[in-house]
Amino acid sequence: MSIDRGKDLVEGSSRSPGDQPATPSRYESQKRRDWNTFGQYLKNQRPPVSLSQCNSSHVLDFLRYLDQFGKTKVHLQGCMFYGQPEPPAPCTCPLRQAWGSLDALIGRLRAAYEENGGTPETNPFASGTIRVYLREVKECQAKARGIPYKKKKKKASQGMAEDDSNSSMRFS
Repeated sequence: MSIDRGKDLVEGSSRSPGDQPATPSRYESQKRRDWNTFGQYLKNQRPPVSLSQCNSSHVLDFLRYLDQFGKTKVHLQGCMFYGQPEPPAPCTCPLRQAWGSLDALIGRLRAAYEENGGTPETNPFASGTIRVYLREVKECQAKARGIPYKKKKKKASQGMAEDDSNSSMRFS
């Protein structure tokens, strides 16, 4: 063993591959970025808002603020392409954040809030106000594109239909 190698072992400078911190998943990285962005948004408010003062109205303001960076065309009711899934020409309707993006963002921020010391009872991302807002955005965007969102049927009714179809198959 060389003197340098022994010195490394004593000083603890040699690391085995298992000592390396794990690379965060794409979801964890995105969650951290979203959390930092929301924190910066609160700091930029006049006056700045601390996380302990944050409520669902701040979250709604943040979601509306993000709309300016959206890439989804949402036709207004007065637009001649309102309700058409694939309009034949461009129009001046605004670009917005897609409902699915907002829904995923809220899910990540909801988890990050609790991971950073917030309690589920005080989580502004989990409030009914946010759920109502997301539902309204979903419905509005669906109407603007002419795509109906249908409620999923309960599994109990589907199970009965499967039982009926299976009972008609008899072997002779």
